[in-house]
Formats: sequence, structure tokens, C-alpha cells
Amino acid sequence: MQLQFKFDSLADFFAMGNYGFYVWLSYGISFVAMGWLIWQSKREQKQIVAQVKKELVREAQANK
Repeated sequence: MQLQFKFDSLADFFAMGNYGFYVWLSYGISFVAMGWLIWQSKREQKQIVAQVKKELVREAQANK
């Protein structure tokens, strides 16, 4: 089985039959959204961990 390139040139590949703008814009928006979600999740996780640590310290001090 041999893979064949379906476009005549790299420029045709990026043009995607004159729909390239929409195709690549969709990919760009999707990657930005996924990156933002990953960043937001990690940031929120750090905040929650920090909050739990503070609560544990308070509880330990209160139980002395």
C-alpha cells in the first residue's frame, strides 16, 4: 500500500480548494480553545491545592 499526496502542490494543500481560510481558522480556534482549557484547569488545580493546604494548616493549629 502506497500513500499518495492528493494535492498538486503544498500551496493547494493549504488552500484546501478555496476553503483553506475556514479550515485553518477552525483548527486555530480549536487549538487555542484546548490550550486555554488546559491552562485554566492547571491554574484552578493549583488554587484548589493551595486552598486545601491552608485549610489543613488551620485545622492543625486549631487542634493543638
